[in-house]
Amino acid sequence: MNEKPWAVEVDDIIKQVKTSRDGLNASEAEGRLSKFGSNEITKKGGTTPLQIFLEQFKSFLVIILIFAAIISAGIGISRGSEEDILEALAILLVVVFIAITGFIQEYRAEKELLALRDIVSPTALVIRNGKKEEIPAKNLVPGDVILIEAGDRIPADSRLLNVINLKVDEASLTGESIPVEKEISILKADTTLGDRKNMIFMGTNATYGKATAVVINTGMKTELGKIAEKIQTMEKEKTPLQMRLDMVGRQIGLIVILLCAIIFFAGTLGGRDPIFMFLVAVALAVAAVPEGLPAVVTVTLARGMRLMVKRNAIVRKLTAVETLGSTDIICSDKTGTLTRNEMTIRKLFINNRNIDVTGGGYKPEGEFLIDGKRIDSKTEELQLLFRIGTLCNNASLEKTGSGWKITGDPTEASLIVAASKAGIGQSQVSEKFPRIAELPFDSVRKRMTTIHKTPEGGRIAYVKGAPDVILTLCRYIYDKGTERELTIEDREKILSMNDIFAGNALRILGAAYKRLDHMEDFTEDSERDLVFVGLLGMIDPPREDAKKAINICRKAGIKSVMITGDHKLTAIAVAKEMNMFREGDMILTGVELEEISDEDLEKIVENVIIYARVSPEHKLKIVKALKKKGHIVAMTGDGVNDAPALKKADIGVSMGITGTDVTKEASDMVLTDDNFASIVSAVEGGRGIYDNIKSFIKYLLSCNIGEVMTIFIGVMTLPRLPLLPLQILWMNLLTDAAPALALGWNPADPDIMKRRPRNPKEHIITKDTLMRFIGVGVLMCAGTLIIFNHYLDINGEKAQTMAFTTLVMFQMFYVLSCRSERFPFFKVGVLSNRYLIIAVAFSVLMQIVVVNLPFFQTIFGTVTLSIEEWLLAIIVSSTAFFIPEFLKYRK
Repeated sequence: MNEKPWAVEVDDIIKQVKTSRDGLNASEAEGRLSKFGSNEITKKGGTTPLQIFLEQFKSFLVIILIFAAIISAGIGISRGSEEDILEALAILLVVVFIAITGFIQEYRAEKELLALRDIVSPTALVIRNGKKEEIPAKNLVPGDVILIEAGDRIPADSRLLNVINLKVDEASLTGESIPVEKEISILKADTTLGDRKNMIFMGTNATYGKATAVVINTGMKTELGKIAEKIQTMEKEKTPLQMRLDMVGRQIGLIVILLCAIIFFAGTLGGRDPIFMFLVAVALAVAAVPEGLPAVVTVTLARGMRLMVKRNAIVRKLTAVETLGSTDIICSDKTGTLTRNEMTIRKLFINNRNIDVTGGGYKPEGEFLIDGKRIDSKTEELQLLFRIGTLCNNASLEKTGSGWKITGDPTEASLIVAASKAGIGQSQVSEKFPRIAELPFDSVRKRMTTIHKTPEGGRIAYVKGAPDVILTLCRYIYDKGTERELTIEDREKILSMNDIFAGNALRILGAAYKRLDHMEDFTEDSERDLVFVGLLGMIDPPREDAKKAINICRKAGIKSVMITGDHKLTAIAVAKEMNMFREGDMILTGVELEEISDEDLEKIVENVIIYARVSPEHKLKIVKALKKKGHIVAMTGDGVNDAPALKKADIGVSMGITGTDVTKEASDMVLTDDNFASIVSAVEGGRGIYDNIKSFIKYLLSCNIGEVMTIFIGVMTLPRLPLLPLQILWMNLLTDAAPALALGWNPADPDIMKRRPRNPKEHIITKDTLMRFIGVGVLMCAGTLIIFNHYLDINGEKAQTMAFTTLVMFQMFYVLSCRSERFPFFKVGVLSNRYLIIAVAFSVLMQIVVVNLPFFQTIFGTVTLSIEEWLLAIIVSSTAFFIPEFLKYRK
């Protein structure tokens, strides 16, 4: 079979698929169904729930935690130590919590192919054995002849045989905002998907007219099926956060193994009991590994997901929250994302005057302006122009609970909306001028005419269509309430204004009328000697909120790129109106993208702002090129055509209202209000969450370094351990839980949207941050050991209790300083994060309980401290707050 049926004559295609205009017979159809398979989107081996659950245990940190728990449990069982068993259970509890949370959040991602099945038409009207027959769409085979009418969903990719005014909405596949007028003439072999006017495609919708077509491809061989194939076979790459956390985990793991080995061998060679030294090494591992890190990251991201819902964004994958915050390029579909996907009349030309029309979308509210000044919409010429637009029309507009809904062609609907702004109601004017007959629009005539009965009992023809065609049929012009001869000068002015409108990417219609004699037959001759009334220019307008969002993105160092199936001029006009496009910016079309190599595209991809007339393959090619240049790419879209690119992008953002289920399920985030501005809010949230993740990594690692140094130096230089194993476990539980989690509730810093996006290669732990972590750790270690040494000669248990309490208080003071990395604690507000204050107060209270209550003293080996001893611990440990805060003021 020819792989390019649009470039082959109809009769040749019929021969190639071995069928006829009378369709297949039942036995032939059955044989082909066995050969080609069902006309369905099939799912190839996906990931099972068990596999998703097991994936959660591949993190290096989680592996270390499991290993530590096994060793601790083994020692506890062999020695009959409840402390070691308790320690193992606590660690395993954290591991299970991490796994369950990750599993719940990611399970839905494997359901995305089910949505593709739902998009296919459930039934199809075919000709078999020369008779019309309705069959399940899944039983269609290549060679079937199908019948299509307005309102039908196209069941398979097909070549048109006969067409009667057929228009198909292909926005979900190509991004084209206006229904495509179909024809049967042969096309060039290199015609792009959006321009294949003699083809219809699975999953698109017929909005007007009728047609007969022969099925060429079904199921996974269709354009929709190819997209499904890409989604199924595409590997989702790790996010920047995942890669950074994995690196942190490996670094910590290697350091922990090295330190434990050094301590174990140093102690053993120094004459200490090997079993005792092994216990010390395990205790050190527990102290060194930030058990709370994976859990805190998971909980913070999950909380971020809940907050995003309030920002009109549903995040489907945990790590996508942070990834959005690091995005530096947003590739956005034009139709329905940057624009409203609602054709709107913007310009009128009547009585030699250029009139602006305000308002947007299908809401019938707006004004009529000349040079910025409001004019009366009740003038005779405006009422006539909109009467023609409303009556020579097969669309309708109705109010619903959620807004305004159109039925029919969006271009015709825009005429009804504009007429409503001028006070002309469709139902009222239709009653006043009932329709008698119609000459429908087609691609050859390029006009539509309707005949109406006038209130006086006469007949009148209303005509709309391509301005150049309408002008050739006009002999007169309606000028200031009267009809007069149409002059050459009039024609030149009208055509000149038509060119100006077209240069601004407006779609233009001309309107005219003719009064008919009672005895005149209604033929195409009724369209001669018309009276020209005016021009109407329309466009799919940009979203106002999207304009503001793009400006904010620019200030935040985020580049916006338009990728659309629309024409080049339309894309440029919208981009200019949104301040996306400036002199010197590059534009590429789908044809140019076909011809350019991947290597050449990579050289210029960072300079291109607009991609016009592109196919799904092109969008994927663009995203790949940007990612190869090191960018973190977000792709927004709502159509089926966007799904592969959304899945390939670092973060895919789909539209919740107009978006298809396929796109939603392939994406990382869904905008519930379809508003581009919600992306900006999500970016801010993502940046804030990443700052919070960095804050508690800074907190946990600094504190763990302090704990490790205290134990390491104590083992190597002191006769007694500064901390007991259970005290280490308690301290980790106390400091790694509530305070660390509370850092996830930090509000974003005031300057968060004035910063440039992070370098995607930036490590969470750099040399500078590591030195700061070590500096804080040294401070905690020094303060704790000084206190320990001071009390060691007095009482060993008192010394351990003081060291234990001082190290806990060090961490409580330091967590307050971690509230913001850039702004001092008192500048961001003491109560800006109330959860942090509550967490610190709770942790201090629990430490008081462990130190002072006899029951816990027995378990943890503590003794009661006096008020003076508590004050000493507080004074020494408060340096972990005041020194970092002082350094912030110096910046």
